Amino acid sequence: MEQQSYKKHFILLSILLVVLFFINISLGSVSIPYREILNTLSGGIPSKESWQTIILHFRLPKAITAILVGSGLSVAGLLMQTFFRNPLAGPFVLGISSGASLGVALLILGSSLFGGFFLTNSISSWSLPIASSLGAFLVLSAVIIAANKVRNTMSILIIGLMFGSLTAAVISVLAYFSEAAQIQQYLFWSFGSLGNLSWNELLVFIVIYTSGMLATLTIIKPLNSLLLGENYAKSLGINVKKSRNFILLITSVLTGVITAFAGPIAFIGLAVPHIARIIFSTSNHKTLIPAVVILGGIIMLICDSIAQLPTSEFTLPINAITSLFGAPIVIWLLVRKKKIFV
Repeated sequence: MEQQSYKKHFILLSILLVVLFFINISLGSVSIPYREILNTLSGGIPSKESWQTIILHFRLPKAITAILVGSGLSVAGLLMQTFFRNPLAGPFVLGISSGASLGVALLILGSSLFGGFFLTNSISSWSLPIASSLGAFLVLSAVIIAANKVRNTMSILIIGLMFGSLTAAVISVLAYFSEAAQIQQYLFWSFGSLGNLSWNELLVFIVIYTSGMLATLTIIKPLNSLLLGENYAKSLGINVKKSRNFILLITSVLTGVITAFAGPIAFIGLAVPHIARIIFSTSNHKTLIPAVVILGGIIMLICDSIAQLPTSEFTLPINAITSLFGAPIVIWLLVRKKKIFV
């Protein structure tokens, strides 16, 4: 009976995801009829040549990016909430996003301190993702080394938060010595963006994202056992240290690649796992992982559709919209004091 209920939920959510996907593609400063969108996506030629360019090179990559970002952050958030057994943990608690931000800050803001070397030699369509990835990788390496030195997960959480504070301090120093134009460029990156990826960049994003998602499916049993504590996991024959490092690695890969290609996007990874638990009334990761993937894509498409300000040529920062969505949910959870891990 329970499985039938889950199946019904998944079917309804999948239909909603597809509907929102097409709605998202239809929105923008240029109005395009739905039949023209369906015709173009199915390989046909639309009435206007410009519509084909808009759909295939701007709106379609952006809608796909929204789904990847929403689902990836949601899974990373779920892993961290299970790992730390903390309902307020999110994908950025390890400091990976802060490391990515530091890499971008060194590229954009570092020219004032490094004689313009970074700015003149590195700015290109790939430079920001590469700088972001390198920053995330350095913090990931430090966190994994630290994780092998300490025994409890709370220490790892504190270490991640300290890395975040450290990188924020370095960014503040860089900003202090930077010019207004450089600070503005970094600020725009920090707003997050779903619409700046070419198909080549999106392909790289998809490959890394898929690797992280497939790896997540291999740790469902350790995740379920960790909900009841490390001692219980050990009694089931789970290699806790190995599982812990693997969870950290998967979370870092997903968070790092998303921050690299879309910027730091807040609250999705924190809020969506809670919504999934409320809808499905379970803490079994066999159900929760696909649930947060679909829900994350749905919510990110909704946020992006709102950010586009339909019928307007202006686009609001996606980070602002996700925060406006996520913050009330977190507040509601705290006020309601609902048991998160059912």
